[in-house]
Amino acid sequence: MKALVVITGRGMGGDAVNALNIIRALEKKGVNCEIALDTNAPGLLFKNNDYKWHKVPVPQAGGHAATKSATIKAGFKTIKAAFQTRNLIKKLNVDVVVGIIGGGAVIGCVAAKLARVPAVGIIDTPTDTKVCTRLNTCIVLPEAQLFRSDIIPKNLHKSFFPLTPGLTKGDKDNALKKIKETINESVKGKNNENSKENYEEIIFDENKPSILFSSGSSLFEMMAKGIANATDPKLSDLAERYNILLVGVPLEDSYLDLINHKKFINLGYINWIRDLYELIDFAVLTDDGVMIQEAMACELPAIALTRVKYGRYHNMAGIFPGAVIESELKNLNEKIEETIVNLNEIKSKTKKYSKEVLSAGDNVAEIIIKESKNK
Repeated sequence: MKALVVITGRGMGGDAVNALNIIRALEKKGVNCEIALDTNAPGLLFKNNDYKWHKVPVPQAGGHAATKSATIKAGFKTIKAAFQTRNLIKKLNVDVVVGIIGGGAVIGCVAAKLARVPAVGIIDTPTDTKVCTRLNTCIVLPEAQLFRSDIIPKNLHKSFFPLTPGLTKGDKDNALKKIKETINESVKGKNNENSKENYEEIIFDENKPSILFSSGSSLFEMMAKGIANATDPKLSDLAERYNILLVGVPLEDSYLDLINHKKFINLGYINWIRDLYELIDFAVLTDDGVMIQEAMACELPAIALTRVKYGRYHNMAGIFPGAVIESELKNLNEKIEETIVNLNEIKSKTKKYSKEVLSAGDNVAEIIIKESKNK
């Protein structure tokens, strides 16, 4: 059996991670997967994992933040892109097409319809929901409003995001090693400030519990403000009682000005997040699906900081009640203190969701395989 997976974006993170996890779940079940990325996508995630890909136009409207004008412009480009992708479908002679979120879902589903091949749309935005549910079988992910609806079309399935295999098998000792390496590198890079005093101010205390702040692949301004407030001695003594860790790379260098002090450890972009999950006690995360689900899979209590990404609100706390605590920026420190007090109770709630979240990849693969037989 052969599947063509059409993916939105640059092939570096976000939608590409979801696609890669679905591809791995399909391959585990014996499906041969071909990949299609936008013509201009660098595809680093796939390159780093030894995957090759085909190039087709995959126009984007902007996902959850899509404006009406951007959607119209993307719509005009979609027709040409769909015919090019149809030609690729026929050339590869695939059994099923999988369209991954936004433009990837729309192009994949429309092209499959033109090629008369079964398709499954993985949908998560208003545009792909509106288009793909009228054409094919679809799988709706938690960030979509339809995920919360009790009444859904017959051709629609609900699923959590498929997660990276082995996510829950982290190495705590490796995380400690990497953190110490980061601290040492940070001290070495401080030209005229390379002193013992500075080194001791950026220490990781293994006797203290640890809090992770992360907004995934890009550190957004509001998350920077969140960690600034949590580590400001005028507002809180959290940095004295906890190791404060930050993961993420800023979209704007100016965001670093908000957090340019020594009360936390800035890890930047890392590829050992599963090890870090084994070490920390709880996490402050962006209110989006994948990161919150990773926390649930690892039975890790989480605070979802809302409206970090362009004002978007996904209500992850409503999907994982009791295990995810929702907070706005203005009351984040207060919510962190409440979480600390109730940490054991919150952690016990995460166990309820872990198994279901971890099985998402296999469930998605089964739906796709079943649909491929509907020729």
